[in-house]
Amino acid sequence: MRTYLIPIIVVLFFYSCKKDAIPAKITEVIKPIEIFEYGFKLNDFEVINDTIKTGESFGVIMDRHHVLYPKINKIASSIKDTFDVRRVRSGKPYTILASKDSLTKAQVFIYKHNKIDATIINFKDSTINAYTYKKPIQTVEKKIMGVVNSNFSVTMDSLGLKHNLTNEVADIYAWTLDFFKLQKGDTFKLIYEEKFINDTTFAGYGKIKAAVFNHKGKDLYAYRYVADSIKKIPEYFDDEAGLLRRQFLKSPIKFQYRISSRYNLRRRIKLYGNRVRAHKGTDFAAKRGTPIMSTANGTVVESARRGGNGNYVKVKHNSTYTTQYLHMKRRNVKKGDFVQQGDIIGWVGMTGNTSGPHVCYRFWKNGRQVDPFKQKLPSAKPMDEAIKPDYFEYIKPLKDKLDTISLEENNQENLIEEEHLIANN
Repeated sequence: MRTYLIPIIVVLFFYSCKKDAIPAKITEVIKPIEIFEYGFKLNDFEVINDTIKTGESFGVIMDRHHVLYPKINKIASSIKDTFDVRRVRSGKPYTILASKDSLTKAQVFIYKHNKIDATIINFKDSTINAYTYKKPIQTVEKKIMGVVNSNFSVTMDSLGLKHNLTNEVADIYAWTLDFFKLQKGDTFKLIYEEKFINDTTFAGYGKIKAAVFNHKGKDLYAYRYVADSIKKIPEYFDDEAGLLRRQFLKSPIKFQYRISSRYNLRRRIKLYGNRVRAHKGTDFAAKRGTPIMSTANGTVVESARRGGNGNYVKVKHNSTYTTQYLHMKRRNVKKGDFVQQGDIIGWVGMTGNTSGPHVCYRFWKNGRQVDPFKQKLPSAKPMDEAIKPDYFEYIKPLKDKLDTISLEENNQENLIEEEHLIANN
């Protein structure tokens, strides 16, 4: 018996030693990633993202997140000089940082004006404060080429570019190019900026640095440049240092219009029995609701609805020039208002004597109605001769870039070539 027990004891001893030799399993503790945004460590809060609903107020939102009304009133009165909580608007996104407990009581309210700018109201502690916050953005230079097939707006859409960039380009060329008269096959090239948050979230456009339109075989260049060292207001100049801006816009409608009737002292009008009746204005036909712009700076001397004019606005620009805009659907200014060139003064309609939606644009020079397209209108102040050498040096690399942009580059990702990244806080 003893003979059989010895081998069994040896085996059990050996097995026991081997088992003890196996190292214990080590559990790796992974720390949560710390997330910082708007200057707060979000890990310390319950983060609630939402959008202000119609009829909601700051007080309603705070009450829903367990802030009592005495505290709400204290917050509103404490920050009224920085942020008026009565002005929160429906549709705006917001973030609440709440306590990480069963109550989840709001401690910070972040009101997002846009993708970049926000107002932060911090009432976590006894001290209440409100301040503005701007997300760090990166600016990327882009370049693009387009070919007009139907109109400029449709071409920009096809390139994946948003309407506000289209409108800005139209503003740059408003004095020198009639967008209604662009022809199929006309081309354009742009060097502009796009803004991004965290390198990925599009946050709008930056500067348009340079552009060129090839219209009827002629290149029309535009370069952004600060020529006035005192005012420091950027303007756009052509390749010969000529200022693109003129004292008057070519049209009170930005684009997508047609001239349905020109200044004609012997025009026959069906509305009046096909009789000859002088037409001392230029009719720009456009869709109802299309914005109407003041073609130059000036003071509104009339804003009314009267007879065949319908809703109209009259602007006195100086002792020489006055303009008038008829048949508006609705007026956007009142008598005595000062308007700047390009300001929206009303919208296209059919009020008064008219058979279709349009704006009748009338133009006075020295108290006499004239055809604006036959006037030699004054330009804005030209560039100082002493600045021109610096200007030509500045635009040289931009012109080289514009001249080398080709349609092939549009086939890259997002149809746009990325040039370089500029860190910008």
